[in-house]
Amino acid sequence: MIFEYMEKYDYEQLVFCQDKNSGLKAIIAIHDTTLGPALGGTRMWTYATEEEAIIDALRLARGMTYKAAASGLNLGGGKTVIIGDPRKDKNEEMFRAFGRFIQGLNGRYITAEDVGTTVADMDLIHMETEYVTGVSPAFGSSGNPSPVTAFGVYRGMKAAARVAFGTDSLEGKTVAVQGVGNVAYHLCRYLHEEGAKLIATDINQDNVYRVVQEFGAQAVGVQDIYGVECDIFSPCALGAIINDETIPQLKAKVIAGAANNQLKEDRHGDMITEMGLIYAPDYVINAGGLINVADELLGYNRDRALKKVETIYDNILRVFEIAKRDGIPTYKAADRLAEERMESVKRSRSTFLRNERNILNRTIR
Repeated sequence: MIFEYMEKYDYEQLVFCQDKNSGLKAIIAIHDTTLGPALGGTRMWTYATEEEAIIDALRLARGMTYKAAASGLNLGGGKTVIIGDPRKDKNEEMFRAFGRFIQGLNGRYITAEDVGTTVADMDLIHMETEYVTGVSPAFGSSGNPSPVTAFGVYRGMKAAARVAFGTDSLEGKTVAVQGVGNVAYHLCRYLHEEGAKLIATDINQDNVYRVVQEFGAQAVGVQDIYGVECDIFSPCALGAIINDETIPQLKAKVIAGAANNQLKEDRHGDMITEMGLIYAPDYVINAGGLINVADELLGYNRDRALKKVETIYDNILRVFEIAKRDGIPTYKAADRLAEERMESVKRSRSTFLRNERNILNRTIR
């Protein structure tokens, strides 16, 4: 079954890592390294079964391939899951042992922080390998990625507005933000500075109070956010929130937000397209964090990273161009953007040879 799944989506490698002393049980999935080494975070979670952990690692790794490719990065997609409770099962040797496994892959996979892991965990991994990002700033990290991710979403939202309204100005536009945590707080700041009107909700009332006080947002209930009168609906919390129940309530013209996996099913992307809604695909618009952390591989330069994040604007416009060209919804056009770039690189690499290891070493060092 696992090999069938891997063959279906053309995965390259699945690595099982076990260390009895520390209790480490990790699975590294490497989907595609056409564009460069696979980069993807390490997630620690209490999976019900080993099979569930494997499928999650594979699914997440493939998503990273598409995000990196669509963002114009010279990186492939990978992901790690560690089976365990991040609240009580962590120990130093676990992450150091895992770092040695990463080092053994000799640069094919580079890890980062993800759900259930922290900067401190990355520092432990860094003790054993250089193939890790998101470490403490003292080791050359870019620090908190939330403001940069928000900047990318803001740029992508402006591009979507240009398609929907004929101008990318958000002044006077009403934006309904679902979930105003770390990323969305900074997004609200950008929107407020441009003169947008904000409607906000969050399960954490302190988050809502903060954007009401600082940015003059209008607060609404968690279930009320879908039906408010607005120009742009910005989902920045949970995934699967574009679904059969919420779509009929939407009054926005544009959907553009930071949340992952916003469409519950592909058919919901078809539904909103048929309704005439302008949808900025999530993994294209929220790629600022990945772009930012990828810059660490070059020796982090914030100005350079932000310049690259600005190109999310162009990437979103390119998605809409492909959707129009091929007569497909934008969620499919985003995949096509990534696939066309990977295919183009595959064709060009067939015409010459080069030393990938030396190139990688120059990048990392």
